[in-house]
Amino acid sequence: MHLSEEDMDPVVKRLRRAHGQLAGVMKMIEEGRECADVVTQLAAVSKAIDRAGFTMIAAGLEQCVRSDEDADDAKERLQRMFMSLA
Repeated sequence: MHLSEEDMDPVVKRLRRAHGQLAGVMKMIEEGRECADVVTQLAAVSKAIDRAGFTMIAAGLEQCVRSDEDADDAKERLQRMFMSLA
């Protein structure tokens, strides 16, 4: 499955945002910030990465629906992708 640049643009934006958030988390740790604040930011990074993955899968699902791939094979492959994010 190959996603178009149009499909990948929101994924790349989310990952760039997560990259910045992760850098911020590392800085917070180095500065000795409160644990609760660090965990909150880690959760935000995790959510951003998860959303990037789900965005990719959603775009892939559209392609699978339009493709010649066997429906059962497509369903199984998409289920594996979803579970890898769980």
